[in-house]
Amino acid sequence: MITPSNMGNYFEDFTVGQEIQHTLSKTIFESDNNLFCLLTMNAHPVHTNRDYAEKQVHGRVLVVGTLVFSLVVGFTVPDISGKAIANLDYEKIEHLGPSFVGDTLYARSVILECRESKSKPDRGIIYVETTGYNQDGKDVLRFRRHVLIKKRES
Repeated sequence: MITPSNMGNYFEDFTVGQEIQHTLSKTIFESDNNLFCLLTMNAHPVHTNRDYAEKQVHGRVLVVGTLVFSLVVGFTVPDISGKAIANLDYEKIEHLGPSFVGDTLYARSVILECRESKSKPDRGIIYVETTGYNQDGKDVLRFRRHVLIKKRES
């Protein structure tokens, strides 16, 4: 028998200090990077021109940082924001290292704070730090956010 996806957790499921190893991951293909550049109108040649990129600091095509950010946020949805009412903010987004075509990305999160909503008793706010890392265990991205999450119905 197949068990349906949990798709997120309720506010009460989170505790300060809780560490979550997210199960979703993705290898970034050249087509992912190219399509993201087209969709976001990022025409910088370091992301799309191998000849140009090979003559730059990293010596190869860089994956667009906002693609890395988008993927890592997406990895967290089943665990963090699947039952969210809203992501209230993203802060302190740090690109810790480059990502390249062929890299596989993973993510882990730590719950920094949990607090009840001051205005609505049916929800709470979690403050979470998420780190994206590659197949070599090297951290490539870190960010924090506040997420407004439903409580269980009483």
